[in-house]
Amino acid sequence: MRANSFAKSLTAATGIALVLSGCSKQPGEAPEATASAPAAAGPEAAPGITVSDAVVRLPAVSGNPGVAYFTIAQGSGAPRKIAAIHVEGVERAEMHESTMKGGIASMGAVTEVALEPGKAIQFAPGGYHVMLFGTAPTLKAGGTTELTVTLDDGDKVSVSAKVEGVGGGSDDMGGHDMKM
Repeated sequence: MRANSFAKSLTAATGIALVLSGCSKQPGEAPEATASAPAAAGPEAAPGITVSDAVVRLPAVSGNPGVAYFTIAQGSGAPRKIAAIHVEGVERAEMHESTMKGGIASMGAVTEVALEPGKAIQFAPGGYHVMLFGTAPTLKAGGTTELTVTLDDGDKVSVSAKVEGVGGGSDDMGGHDMKM
C-alpha cells in the first residue's frame, strides 16, 4: 500500500513539474542550447528567413501536449509575421506566449508573431513557444521531425527538429532509471 501511494505521489509531482517546465522558466534562466540544421532554401523557402535550433519535446504523459522551440530570424526586407506552424507527426500546433505581469504568470494562444529585419525571435520556455497536440507514437526521442513555419504571405520555411524526451533527454524518461 505504501509503495502504491509513493508511486501515485511521484507520478503527480512529475506531471506537474513537466507541465510547468513546458510553458515557463525561472527568471534569468536561458533556454537550453540545442542545434539543428538551418532551414535550406527550397521552392517554397521564404527569402531572408532562417530557422535554427529546432527542438520538439515529447509530452511526459501520452495524450498531453508536447512543445516545440526554435529560433527564427529575418535578414532584411519589410517586416513579416509568422502565421502558422506545422510539425510533422502532430495533429495540431498552436503558437503560445507565456508572460509575467505583476508576479502572475499566464499563457495564451497567439495568432501571429511579428518578425523584424535584423532581429531574431526565440521560441523558448517562458516566452513564445509552440504547443503540440495529438503527438503521433511514431515520434520518438532521439529522432527528428520536420517543423514548417508559414509566413503571412504564404511563404514557408522548413527545418529538421530534434525530438527529445521528458526533460530534454534522448529517451522517454529523461535518462532516469525508474526501476523499483
